[in-house]
Amino acid sequence: MWATMAGRHVELREIDYSEVLRERTGGESAVWDKVLANCLQGMAFDLDEAAVKELLGIAGDADRLADLMAAVEEGASDSGGVGAKTTALMRMLRGIIDAVSKADPDRLEPVLGNMASAVGRLSAEMLMGLLEQREVDEGPQLMNAVVSRMTDGAIARFVARNVIEESTATDRLAVAFQSLVQDAEQRPRLLTLAHEDVKASPLGSTEGFESVWNHVAGKLLTSYSDKPFVGNEYARELSGARTQAIEVEQVNDDPPERISAWLGTVATTQLRALDLTLLLDLLRIEPDDAKWGEMMTPVVRLLEDLLLVGDFDAAVRLIEVLVREGRTGATTGRRQHAITAIDMLIAGTMMRHITTHLATIDAAQFERVKAMCVSLGEVLVRPLAETLSVEERPRTRERLASILLAFGPAGRRTVERLKSSPNAAVRRTAILLMRQFGGSEALPDLTELLDDNEPQVQREAVRAILNVGTDAAYQILQQALASGTERSREAIMQSISLVRDERATPLFGYIVRNIDHRGPLAPVYLRAIESLGALKDPEGVVPLKEALYKGEWWAPRRSAVLRRAAAAALARIGTSEAIAVLQEAAAAGKRGVRNAAKSHLTEAPAHRRAAARGDA
Repeated sequence: MWATMAGRHVELREIDYSEVLRERTGGESAVWDKVLANCLQGMAFDLDEAAVKELLGIAGDADRLADLMAAVEEGASDSGGVGAKTTALMRMLRGIIDAVSKADPDRLEPVLGNMASAVGRLSAEMLMGLLEQREVDEGPQLMNAVVSRMTDGAIARFVARNVIEESTATDRLAVAFQSLVQDAEQRPRLLTLAHEDVKASPLGSTEGFESVWNHVAGKLLTSYSDKPFVGNEYARELSGARTQAIEVEQVNDDPPERISAWLGTVATTQLRALDLTLLLDLLRIEPDDAKWGEMMTPVVRLLEDLLLVGDFDAAVRLIEVLVREGRTGATTGRRQHAITAIDMLIAGTMMRHITTHLATIDAAQFERVKAMCVSLGEVLVRPLAETLSVEERPRTRERLASILLAFGPAGRRTVERLKSSPNAAVRRTAILLMRQFGGSEALPDLTELLDDNEPQVQREAVRAILNVGTDAAYQILQQALASGTERSREAIMQSISLVRDERATPLFGYIVRNIDHRGPLAPVYLRAIESLGALKDPEGVVPLKEALYKGEWWAPRRSAVLRRAAAAALARIGTSEAIAVLQEAAAAGKRGVRNAAKSHLTEAPAHRRAAARGDA
């Protein structure tokens, strides 16, 4: 019932009468304890005659009164922020005024003077809190009475003490100083007095003190007016809100969902969205090229923040503006500013931030990132290649390569940098790019990688050359086999043999037709024959037929080995065309050819049946 009748802001406390009736002794300490309890907790009990007498003694001494105010402020520090402190101090000041008014009204004026002196020892933040205190109607009247009695010396000491403590002038001090000294013509004189006090302090003996003081004085003398930007009606609303403000630190009856909604308006993501909206609007409406150019630094900084947290949707919106203005800006100056901003962005932390997220973003988000990168133009290709050349993570490397491929010919020119990387994984990525770009233009680069020390790099290079599939490509492999060491030939042939599809058939056919079956390349020739049989590609029948009929009468053993290998490969292929070749050789070939063909002709049906079973 009490809550529904708007009584929620009244706090009920249980009074311990044994505490109230207990004998109060201890002089000033006891009085301070009671005053502190009254100010901090709002407990409703009266001071006895001895305590009032002691309190009047404290109020009659500005130094002791300042100490008491400091004790109240310190006690309130544990219970809340500035609002709680100023409320406690205001209760204390009202309590002193009430006590003096009842006990000795004639001393009211000196006490107000002592209060003015003591208030001058507060921080600028606390003083402004007291001046803005609106908890009760008497607050403004009491503080006006106190402040009006502050002497020029007290105000100067207030300024000097705050400057010494902060080593500068805060915005709060400037507002407090201008509130204490309403007459703008009097402010320079009071600052001169404050200057002497600060100069006599340790701060005054530091190097550059006069420069620091000039900055302080300039800030304290500068007055701000929002009249050009704020309409009269809105200004009246602001003034009314200031005079009727509620101390939110003391009112906590808002439901959690409302507080959560309020906090959401100042969340990092919301503030970042406001920054983005503000910058986009300013970039759109600013007609002056020079001022538009001044915004490029904050634009780049915001873009770096957006990329750091992975907010690519927001980053794309800003980059679209820069790209559009850089290409089709209304003036040369604006186009130059946009291009400079793009250069600043790329030269900064952009690629590092993007790389951080590439492994985790989904496919749709990655496509947006790729489109964003491509929109920036070829200027991004080099840093992109540099990033790719040192990247270790497979998924990130794959996506960086995909972005590089999207640049087309400009991306191809970066292969030289990548294939020279000390990282074998990056060299394999270079081969991947060459395979994607395709064409005979990549053959010279691929040829270099055939001699790579890393077997995986060699295998990838061989596969890339096979993908090219031209006689020029096969000739490169033939030359590599002919000129390479036994180890390199073995590595190349092993890489070729691992390619188990029709792409390898033309290469093996080329080897059989063009490589000398005698000398150091004889093992390569023999392996090519065996590989044609293993592939079972009908396209291998013709080169195998040629190999079957090769041979020299002066090297019967070598010729027999090659012919048996060719006949075995034909039998393994097992097609009707392959069997026809064997039958023809068995019937009309030379004796060595006939023997090789006859020995494997009987195997052909078995191979064909096995192949049929495999197809089934």
